[in-house]
Amino acid sequence: MAIPATHATVSLMKPRASLNNRIVAALFPILLGLSALPAVSAGLDDLFSQLQTATPLESNRIERQIWREWSKSGSASMDLLLQRGRDALDEGDTAAAIEHLTALIDHAPDFAEGWNARATAYFQAGLYGPSVADIQHVLALNPRHFGAMVGFARILEDTDRPERALVLYRAALAIHPNLDGVKDAIDRLETKAAGQEM
Repeated sequence: MAIPATHATVSLMKPRASLNNRIVAALFPILLGLSALPAVSAGLDDLFSQLQTATPLESNRIERQIWREWSKSGSASMDLLLQRGRDALDEGDTAAAIEHLTALIDHAPDFAEGWNARATAYFQAGLYGPSVADIQHVLALNPRHFGAMVGFARILEDTDRPERALVLYRAALAIHPNLDGVKDAIDRLETKAAGQEM
């Protein structure tokens, strides 16, 4: 549920409302099962392979290429709606972002990045339940979406579900070994868990 580094990142967002815990609890097993689905785009396979052995600097370049590919809907008008939604997010106008991104999803329901961007907008608005519901669509359409995994992990962490958050952070790191901030999140949660066991 993250957007490219040129936009606000999920790891820095702070929620402004509570989460409907039942939605998260119900969707968590479903989302974990989605990671086994086949890759959507063979054109991205090489980029994901490169991520496995890339240096941190190379990973940044490869990640930007992946985001660019993910952001291509195949329609100029849909790409414009995505950009308008992202621009509204950058300006802090979550209501406008949600409106643009809902229009995008209505016209292109199979475009994972539309769902991901709206999940981010819902998260920024403090609407965790709708955000998690959109993350479910993202991962159904794009099981390798490390940004959506990190976004969901962040929601789980913020709602005091560190064990489940750790599972998703690790899944994202398996796909993208140099994913910014994820190693720190894993270390933080593992340290916290070790302290609680003592």
